[in-house]
Amino acid sequence: MSITMDFTDLWGTLDPNVHNNQTHYVADPKTSPCKMTLLSPTAAMTMCIILIVIFLLAIPGNLLVGWVIGTSRQSLTPSDVYLIHLTVADGLMALTLPFWAVAIVQGWLFGDFMCKFLNLVIEANFYTSILFLACISIDRYLVIVRASESLHSRQRMCSWILCAAVWALGWALALPALFNDASKLPSDPLRMICSENFDIGSASSWRLATRGFRHIFGFFLPFGIMVICYSVTVTRLLRARAFQKHRAMKVIIAVVIAFLLCWTPYHITMMVDTLMRAKVISYNCALRRSVNLAVVITNSIALLHSCINPVLYAFVGEKFRKRMANLLRRKVRQERIFRSKFSRSTSQTSSEGTGAVL
Repeated sequence: MSITMDFTDLWGTLDPNVHNNQTHYVADPKTSPCKMTLLSPTAAMTMCIILIVIFLLAIPGNLLVGWVIGTSRQSLTPSDVYLIHLTVADGLMALTLPFWAVAIVQGWLFGDFMCKFLNLVIEANFYTSILFLACISIDRYLVIVRASESLHSRQRMCSWILCAAVWALGWALALPALFNDASKLPSDPLRMICSENFDIGSASSWRLATRGFRHIFGFFLPFGIMVICYSVTVTRLLRARAFQKHRAMKVIIAVVIAFLLCWTPYHITMMVDTLMRAKVISYNCALRRSVNLAVVITNSIALLHSCINPVLYAFVGEKFRKRMANLLRRKVRQERIFRSKFSRSTSQTSSEGTGAVL
């Protein structure tokens, strides 16, 4: 899920079997009547501001969640472990946003290595953040539905192993991001772009394969797990009479709705884009430009999920609020004790100095 604003890459007006294979190609105006253009200055600046706002919201929110959970005196549950790793994944993804914000306005200024590295980071954490959401849904199912059958100590050990597996899978699935290169924009040789460059085999086949993995492991698989786990969990909660569990159901519903609102538009747009590339869907010039713009907009909507996660999994939850309140009270108490000791020490030093003068 790179934030590449290369419209010649998003829409292959060139032959997909030769484009990005270092083969010289002259476009036929009869078969390529549409001229793809970059975002207007106003649109580019708007996108830049949106990415910066997401960055400014995501970093403090995820740091706060990680700080509160990590410094808690209570033993960490599997959900706590997944939530900490989720905040790391969302935070790492957010750290790349200022680079893309600059690239939207000024073009790519950071060289070929950073093009590969930043795409690798954002792609890996795109997978890991969504997979950790699925892990949380599984844990909540085990806690609420299978509470009597769960062994908490074993679950905690398995949660750390599962986290390592999720990180390994996420980075493995992100390896195609290494095919990104910094190159000159064909329509503007003075402007650099960071885009996919499949220089082995068929570019269209590679792109189709990578997008297939992105849709399966980045949406359908975690969403299917969430739907199954949360459906059973909600059914069990509806039968319960405890008020606490009914409040937990509200959080679960909010989680599913937020996931759908953020990620569904992006994946639908990318599937339409892929089908049009494969010529399964016929299109005209206006439709091509519309989907072009939709890819950019839905990409930004999907990135909003890194800001929403701290709110949904932390601030809405009563458990987190209690932890944060206890942590703040402990910090205030420690500060008062420190000030009291410092005041007594200063007073004692002052008294000793006065006695020495007398």
